Amino acid sequence: MTDVPAATKISSTSRLSLGYLMFLSRWLQVPLYLGLIVAQLVYVWLFMLELWHLIHEVALGNVDETAIMLIILGLVDVVMVANLLIMVIVGGYETFVSRINLDGHPDQPEWLDHVNANILKVKLATAIIGISSIHLLKTFIEAARTESDTMLWQTVLHLTFVVSALALALIDRMLSPSVARVARERQAARQDREDHEDARV
Repeated sequence: MTDVPAATKISSTSRLSLGYLMFLSRWLQVPLYLGLIVAQLVYVWLFMLELWHLIHEVALGNVDETAIMLIILGLVDVVMVANLLIMVIVGGYETFVSRINLDGHPDQPEWLDHVNANILKVKLATAIIGISSIHLLKTFIEAARTESDTMLWQTVLHLTFVVSALALALIDRMLSPSVARVARERQAARQDREDHEDARV
């Protein structure tokens, strides 16, 4: 039997240690996701302030229908940004840091079952389009007080978001396996695991 040279063993061990260190570096992202959770708490506080402002102004009769609509659109905007944060926090952690292991949990989001980097980018782009739509709608409601150039550039920016999202979805469709097939494979693997555990019992 041929002995493996000591230098080869040391080189292999060094590569393994370096690779493991790089793999562990993914945990450096955890404080970033915790920071986003704090940012979401700030948005919850902002939402409650806006809601209280709406209730207070309506009770005093100081706002008209247009003003109420603008405040409500602001509330919807806050909610959509919060949804974007949730997708980044949960999807990003699941994709780049560690599995959350929510299999079988009744509150598991449907999209989390087949999330990957490409799907996450498409969902984020779609969420950004929704947020941009809210801002664009608010701009058109206040068209009388908004410069035409501002409206034009906001429309161009919104259309840019739409085209970018369509391009990401098309690239994902061409390069990735179908979502349905991935979901079926994961479901089959989960079923095999459960059958194996039942057989051991």
